[in-house]
Amino acid sequence: MELLSLAVGIGLAIGLISTELFGMASAGLIVPGYIALYLNRPYNLLATVAVALATFAIVRFFSAFLIVFGRRRTALMILLGYILGMLVDNWSGLFEQDFAAIGFIIPGLIAVWMDRQSVVTTLTSLFTIAVIVRLILILAVGTEGMP
Repeated sequence: MELLSLAVGIGLAIGLISTELFGMASAGLIVPGYIALYLNRPYNLLATVAVALATFAIVRFFSAFLIVFGRRRTALMILLGYILGMLVDNWSGLFEQDFAAIGFIIPGLIAVWMDRQSVVTTLTSLFTIAVIVRLILILAVGTEGMP
């Protein structure tokens, strides 16, 4: 089985359990699995969280002037997260480290959940579940199979 598929599947299960037990969502269904695979790459995590926070702040700012609710707000956050993530990826050559956001829609999904529950709740639940997923992956495939 491919590692990404396994990570996303475990993330789905642990995220569902967390949501049912504690009422805190982990920034979407697929996000903890992706984050779990990048826990050993802090610059990618930092870039992803920075893009998500920027997306969240920009949409919050513009929602004072524009009518942005429901699906339109979600789509705007995912699109803006995609655009900002691509900009960071293109500028990552300026840094010595690999400073690129994870995935294309991951920052936008994180921003959506920051807007729905709160920044602190989203980030704490996301990273807690990602660590649990990573530990399960290490037990399942060992450290040799991890990126």
